[in-house]
Amino acid sequence: MKVTLIAHTPEPEKTVAAAAKLCYSPAGIDTVMDGLTPEKTRSFLTMLGDLGHESPIEHASFTFGIEGVSRSLLAQITRHRIASYSVQSQRYVKEASFEYVLPPQIEAEPEAKAEFLRAMDAAQASYERIAAILTRKRKEEYLAGGMEEKAAARAAEKTAIEDARFVLPNACDTKMMVTMNARSLQNFFRHRCCSRAQWEIRELAKQMLELVLPVAPALFARSGPPCVSGPCPEGKMTCGRAEEVRAEYRAMREKCHG
Repeated sequence: MKVTLIAHTPEPEKTVAAAAKLCYSPAGIDTVMDGLTPEKTRSFLTMLGDLGHESPIEHASFTFGIEGVSRSLLAQITRHRIASYSVQSQRYVKEASFEYVLPPQIEAEPEAKAEFLRAMDAAQASYERIAAILTRKRKEEYLAGGMEEKAAARAAEKTAIEDARFVLPNACDTKMMVTMNARSLQNFFRHRCCSRAQWEIRELAKQMLELVLPVAPALFARSGPPCVSGPCPEGKMTCGRAEEVRAEYRAMREKCHG
């Protein structure tokens, strides 16, 4: 897995603080950024957190490049609907010798790993055979319809891989760009940093948090699983490691702050 912070709102904390200032003071648009020193900015952000006033946080956004993750993760992350996604298409990009994500639990068991690798090889072989069969059939049809050779070959392969992809596994590697505003990110961290989240998306959430903390430490000061800023809400399903998790996220913040 590789995660990169590609872009973000310039001065994200100051932008959020300006939105908060506009809500709670008679400032005008021309003067709303005036006087927002780092100290005053942190004060506004702390106030928003204390009040639970989250809408001003939406004015800051962050764009991530994500690669080396599975299609299984893609299905999970797109449940976070207040976000923008651009994903490498299996309709237009041929999966020749596709990469895949090997779950740690399977990797740790030699017998399970061997079976998994056989399944990946079989999926690749089936994909290529199906794509070849469909390409040949479609090309013949296009040629019979009067299409020239190169155009027929290109069109045939496109329609072939569009359907051949149905045999590809959830483990298949994908790449994406994701943009979320800070409020959506905080919600994402709350759900996906929790130890009850699936391991792959939990690792993604942690890496994303580590990337935004140096950029906006006050904005994400309380981010992480719910137990970082309050009691665990999981009831009988709790991992029982709240203190350990809090220590882990304290160490993350200290590391990101240098």
